[in-house]
Parts: sequence; structure tokens; C-alpha cells
Amino acid sequence: MKAAMQRDLGLSGPQLAQYIRAERLASQQEKVVARQLGRNFAGTWLERKADGSFGVVVGTTSMANARSVAGVETRQARHSLASLNTAKAQLDGQHGRAGAPRGVYSWAVDLPSNSVVVGIAPGAEDAAIDFIARSGLDANTVRFETMREAPQRRIDIEGGRGILRNPGDGYLYACSIGFPVTKGSTKGFATAGHCGDTGEIVYQELSQWSLGVSLGSFAASTMPDGNQTGPDRGWVQVDNTHTLQPNVYGYGKGDVTVHGSTEAPVGAALCRSGRTTGWRCGAILSKNQTVSYVDNAGNPDGTVTGLTRTSACAEGGDSGGSYITGAGQAQGVLSGGSGSCKGRQGRNGGGNSYFTPINSILSVYGLTLRTSP
Repeated sequence: MKAAMQRDLGLSGPQLAQYIRAERLASQQEKVVARQLGRNFAGTWLERKADGSFGVVVGTTSMANARSVAGVETRQARHSLASLNTAKAQLDGQHGRAGAPRGVYSWAVDLPSNSVVVGIAPGAEDAAIDFIARSGLDANTVRFETMREAPQRRIDIEGGRGILRNPGDGYLYACSIGFPVTKGSTKGFATAGHCGDTGEIVYQELSQWSLGVSLGSFAASTMPDGNQTGPDRGWVQVDNTHTLQPNVYGYGKGDVTVHGSTEAPVGAALCRSGRTTGWRCGAILSKNQTVSYVDNAGNPDGTVTGLTRTSACAEGGDSGGSYITGAGQAQGVLSGGSGSCKGRQGRNGGGNSYFTPINSILSVYGLTLRTSP
């Protein structure tokens, strides 16, 4: 995993070691600083400096209440995190009432810019402005970001531990395993909801598009379609004959042991694993993102809430796959993305991807993550 992080994030060995220390500091300080600053808190994130090192940054709307913490930079912000979350919720509300206009793809709080970033297609500025105006949101809190490609679900019917389903329509559908879990004595794994319907059988993928043995079936699954809104999450109950391993498959780069699911901060580096593109790494860009997916014809394909956006690239068939930090902390399962990994590394514009946080899946379904001490 370290080699993949160095490759995709452009880190030297010493820079990677320094990053890991900064990530640990950010995780330790985030809740402490949030309590200290109260309503003035504007978020915590990791930021790369000009010399390639990483620093922890805390935003506050009042420097008078800020306390000096070794290794942490305090920065003046115009908007508190609470007010930005409220602003983002206004866009969610407008979408719930009337949907998102064509070309408006996503919206989320962006901590470094202290704004709500709305992802739009080229030429969709007028539609986005109208969407914001109808929500009642203060335009001063918004920043537009042009997305050259629309976000789509990362499921592949064209032909990484991979999984396949065979619904009998003449196609095989590929996805990836997220994280092994248990529910009482029942074994299973978390994955994306759009990877299969509740009750649908899932098969091992022996090799690319080659059906293996039955692993089990979807115990629960949810994914909005068309103009619907909701989460993208599911879990598969597997037969007790199968063995759950507390690892993420490394595709020749070394497997990574899962030690827990402590949530990493914005700016943190992480890697993802999927059956199509293997190991790809990037950084967390924003959290609680709302994404309106479109199909190949540009029609609405479901709006998913509560996603985390990353700079790690992904492609069809990677859906459901794992996101994990260098410290072995599970982060989530792939929902979708834009762009591709072909011929490019994530740091050079290989697209963005979105994941459903693993802790929300564990909580909703009453699951326990399979870990190793």
C-alpha cells in the first residue's frame, strides 16, 4: 500500500512517513479542537505545503477563541462548519422538492475553501445559479467546480476481489467486495447497494468474467433510481463454509490488514481496491457529498447522499470495493465516480470517486467489522 500511495500521491519515503504522523495528529486533535472552538469551529483538514510536507489546519470564525496546539495551524474562516452544513442541507432540500437540474452533479462542504462546492457540467452555470437561488442559499457560500465528465455508478457489464451476479438477462454484472463483516454468528461483507438487489445471489469471480462458486446473497441493499434520493449501501450474507479474512487485497502490492474503522479527516491519504483497476490512491476531498448520477444517455440515475469524495480514480466493476488508510483503518465502499484511471495517475487528473462511509453501513445494518489486532 505504501508503494501505491507514493505512486499516486507523488510522495517520497520520508514524505510518506511525515504524512502518517500528520494524519495521526489530525485524528487525535479534531474532536478536541471542535469542543474548544464550539460554534466558531470551521473544520479540520490536512494540507500539503510547498515543500511537500503535510500540516494539520483548523478553521475558526474567531481567532480570539483559538488555542495554540503544537503542529496545528489555526486559520481564520468566514463561515463556521455548522453554517456550511446548514447551507448544504438547503441544497439537499431543494433537490428533494424539485430534483437537480441537468448538469448539476454534486454538492458538498469543502473545508479548505470554506464554502459549499457545487460540481457542474461545462455550460451549466445558469442552471446551477437557478438551483441555488431556489434553495434560498446565500450565494456567497457557494463555489462552482466544473466536472468534465458526469459521475456514474461504477458497475461494469462489458467485461479487486471481484464478485459477479447473473440475473439471467444475458449479462454478467461485476462489482467488488468491500469489507468482511459479521452479524452475530452470520458471516458476510459490506459492498455497494447498486451491486445487487436484496435476495440476489452473488458469485465469486475466478478470473475476469468467469463465474466461480456461490458466495451467498444480498441480505439488504438500497440504491435510489431515476429521480429518487437515498444511500448506496448493502451487505451480502455468505455461506458459513467461507472464511472471512481481515484484509484488503493488494493486487501484488501487499495485502493490508484491517485494524478498525476510525474516520480519517479531509486531506487524508487513502487507497482503494477493486477488481478492475486494483490499487489506486488519493486523498479525501470532502465529506457528506450529495451526488446525482446519470446514465450513459445523460438521464437521472439516482441521487446518493452522505458520500465522501476522493481523488482516487476508479472504473466500472470497482464498485463496492474497499477504501482504507495506511494505518489499516477502513473508510468505506465505492459508490461511483467520474473520469477513469487509464494512462493517468490520480494526482495527474485521473478522476474522482465517491464512497459510502463504512461506519454508516455497520450502524444501519448492525454489523461488526472483521478486524485483526
